[in-house]
Amino acid sequence: MSYPAASSAPAVTVLMAVFNGMPYLRAAVDSVLAQTFRDFEFLIVNDGSADGSAALLHEAAQRDPRVRVIDRENRGFVASLNEGLAAARGTYIARFDADDVCLPHRLQAQVAYLQGHPSCVLVGGYVNLIDGAGRPLWTLRPPVTHAEIDSQHLMGHTSIPHPVATFRREVALRVGGYNPAFPAGQDLDLWLRLAEVGELHNLPEPLIQYRQHHRSISSTRADVQMEAMREGCRQAWTRRKIQGNFEMETHWRPSRDRQSRLDYTLSTGWCAFMVGHRRTAVVYGAKAVRLRPTSLHAWKLFACALGKRRRGSDPTD
Repeated sequence: MSYPAASSAPAVTVLMAVFNGMPYLRAAVDSVLAQTFRDFEFLIVNDGSADGSAALLHEAAQRDPRVRVIDRENRGFVASLNEGLAAARGTYIARFDADDVCLPHRLQAQVAYLQGHPSCVLVGGYVNLIDGAGRPLWTLRPPVTHAEIDSQHLMGHTSIPHPVATFRREVALRVGGYNPAFPAGQDLDLWLRLAEVGELHNLPEPLIQYRQHHRSISSTRADVQMEAMREGCRQAWTRRKIQGNFEMETHWRPSRDRQSRLDYTLSTGWCAFMVGHRRTAVVYGAKAVRLRPTSLHAWKLFACALGKRRRGSDPTD
């Protein structure tokens, strides 16, 4: 198997920041190294991990020369991304997170689109949502055109999920990279600034498996993230001299209270059921019943998921 020479600049830098990334890290790393597009470096900033992540990353670097690991003390997610952005050698930056899984054709599809569309500065795609155990949930299909994506961003809806984004490194540096003032919601802020100098696009096909679990940043820091997204939109409205309307008044991830967790569990279970993932729906129905045994809605989900298979559902699920 051939790799780009170490002295030559790769087409893509896959950029990952890791802080205590176990137990999903190995699957994430392996999915990047299995890409059909081979001309990339995998730059990983180990942000002071203390859970065995460092050893796993260095083992990967020993078996694949495309892996570069930067080890240092913990400085935070945004500082790690900007450090990686500065150290990257690729023309394109493919963001990725330590708890997700790249589908094999992800880089090939995004690089082909960027090479064929010089006016595009950022490309994302559809994502297959999975839960913490890897169970399939549903496919997230955001808008694909620049006008639709930018309009959604200006209202606070992130239409290009961060770990599926691939963008032009030179342009990202030109607009200032990730803003350190945004400890969360930094992706939406950068996407809004990139949209002011070029076009954004989503490929209408799944490119990653996007994991939803209680340890994710957007789950554990929902309030901080919401306010950061609101401020990012305010600044974009000011730059563009427009009157904006922020729509993201509630976060779709659960908070710590039982009712919020029940609502999230029911919503997730029904969504999985409606697209044919009955085994997933059974699991979430059972979780809902355990959360509130007296809930008729919880028992209805559980019974429906256990019942007759929906027409058109996946017979393997």
